[in-house]
Amino acid sequence: MKGGEPLYDAKAELFRLLGHPARIRVLELLQDGPTPVRDLLAELRVEPSYLSQQLAVLRRAGMVTSTRTGSSVYYELATPEVGALLDAGRGILTGKLGTDSYSEVNSREPAEDA
Repeated sequence: MKGGEPLYDAKAELFRLLGHPARIRVLELLQDGPTPVRDLLAELRVEPSYLSQQLAVLRRAGMVTSTRTGSSVYYELATPEVGALLDAGRGILTGKLGTDSYSEVNSREPAEDA
């Protein structure tokens, strides 16, 4: 955060960053702990370059950290507050949509490319 930048500007930037479904999904997957990129790729079913781009955005924003172990790169949440924020969003949606509606929306498979 830049010196003198109002907190609401920083919050707006945080929510802009979270305004991308792929980034939200990555952060949700990382709530379970350090995860290798190969597992993220398998779960997300996206191109490696696309995942790399999204991880870079999250890393620059300080939301995730990475470590290399041998030939594998692991990502994890930089702070537990990131997970708490995701949980808060889930709670808001569950209350707003109702448990059944939220479960239905949450379980939808991504559309396949034609």
